[in-house]
Amino acid sequence: MNDSTAVNAVTPDSTGADLLDRYRASLTGVFGQPSRVLVRGEGATVWDADGQAYTDLLAGIAVNVLGHAHPRLIQAVTEQLGTLGHISNLFTSPPQIALAERLLELAQAPAGSTVFFANSGTEANEAVFKLARRHGGEDPSGRRTRILALEHSFHGRTMGALALTFKEQYRRPFEPLPGGVEHLPAGDLDALTRAMDETVAAVVIEPVQGESGVHGWPAGYLQGARDLCDRHGSLLIFDEVQSGMGRTGTWFAHQNPAVTGQDAPVLPDAMTLAKGLGGGVPIGALISFGPHVSGLLTPGQHGTTFGGNPLATAAGLAVIATIEAEHLLTHAQMLGAHLAGQLRVLPEVRAVRQYGLLIGIELAVPADRHSVPDGGLAPSVVRCGVEHGWILNATGPQTLRLAPPLILSRDEAERFVQELPELVREALAGSPSSPAPTDSHRQDRTP
Repeated sequence: MNDSTAVNAVTPDSTGADLLDRYRASLTGVFGQPSRVLVRGEGATVWDADGQAYTDLLAGIAVNVLGHAHPRLIQAVTEQLGTLGHISNLFTSPPQIALAERLLELAQAPAGSTVFFANSGTEANEAVFKLARRHGGEDPSGRRTRILALEHSFHGRTMGALALTFKEQYRRPFEPLPGGVEHLPAGDLDALTRAMDETVAAVVIEPVQGESGVHGWPAGYLQGARDLCDRHGSLLIFDEVQSGMGRTGTWFAHQNPAVTGQDAPVLPDAMTLAKGLGGGVPIGALISFGPHVSGLLTPGQHGTTFGGNPLATAAGLAVIATIEAEHLLTHAQMLGAHLAGQLRVLPEVRAVRQYGLLIGIELAVPADRHSVPDGGLAPSVVRCGVEHGWILNATGPQTLRLAPPLILSRDEAERFVQELPELVREALAGSPSSPAPTDSHRQDRTP
């Protein structure tokens, strides 16, 4: 066994089937059975252990915004690991300070705003839960205990974040969850207005819901939520874990006029980030806007061992610098609009919802529903896609989600449009089978 084999656990004779057998024998099965063993990547392409190439239109679920093995990210992480990788938060480091400063700048946060670094989106949303509790605890009446979230939302799988998440299938096995959370009809400003009063500590909203199939809100909804929170003294919290870091063509979705329905951003009181922030290196963040919210969590009330370490924050700085240097915000806007326009003319597509390079595709279901595979058409298209070199994601029986690297080329996008009709035909022609593993909702929402 050479040094490379010892590190990668892959020998020249290793096959995908061999490695999947080892996976089943050694890893907890919460993700179901992976379909492939991936061994390397470059740009928007990955290769499996058997040498098959795939165009990645999921990017590790909206994580790999720079694609795979981007040289700028490799250089930043390699250089940082060669000097100082981890130190704990008993100390700080230049990359941690610099990344916090850049995030506050990009978020257009007012003076007195601060950043808390975590390791993931669910950790950032756990901090949000504490933030809401602390805000409510400052109310002398003791009645400000409610947290409002939305139907079809996803905020994570740890206990506080899970309480904010809507899907009953995720929640039920772990009840009782932290209390005080209510889920309101998504995008219904009248319902939010009726629910709001001085007992609400916080309202938690994804500016674009990704796991429900990429859904935004009616024009004025986010601003209406902002106005209601101001009126009742509640915190408005945006979960930008999936929609942030350039995914929608602006740094954050709440800055995108296509999301807000207005030219000016709708500024929250707090915002969570993760996924694309590290470009594949685990990191999450909670940005608190202004001195009041930034002062809610005091020393000893929250913490993390790994969050904000030099390695992760160096990666975050490299991601931001590369997005700027390669003009990826503009690229995401233009390529996303082009891809959506091409998809909308396909007879196999019923509707497209698109914000930058976060795209939901509603597939057209044939009138003869007996031809639709068990579990829905979209999961079957995902299975056919991987057989033909595409990594896709189904968020419901008839809904595909695309969240590709922001460096995806026009040629790669157009090739997908050309091949999608054949994938749909093949999925419809196949025999019914169990649905593909998915981390998402099985109930489609109307466009």
